[in-house]
Amino acid sequence: MLGVGIDVVSVDRFARALGRTPMLAARLFTASELVTPRGGARPAASLAARFAVKEAVAKALGVPRGMDWHDCVVVSADSGQPTLRITGTVAAVCAGRGIRHWQISLSHDAGIAAAMVLALR
Repeated sequence: MLGVGIDVVSVDRFARALGRTPMLAARLFTASELVTPRGGARPAASLAARFAVKEAVAKALGVPRGMDWHDCVVVSADSGQPTLRITGTVAAVCAGRGIRHWQISLSHDAGIAAAMVLALR
């Protein structure tokens, strides 16, 4: 294991921030992250959990300079398991440190979204 990160997000606070700042969702998420696999709008709890993953990745990497939120995209495998697609600064940092795989876990319940990530060889 080369890094670990964890983050928690208040779903209500996150939803309010998205409502107050119309462009925030586009800054934090790719178009594919904003919709469910069936094409509907992703609920605030799900978006908060995905943001927690991005924060946890940043923490696992030591908050790399120049990281763009779009450098780390949470995608769902056909099984529903969340995975990461990394590009840009995040991919460069991972290559430099020998990080080839990520294990991620995310959850949301009772108004809290949480994520934990492991950076692996």
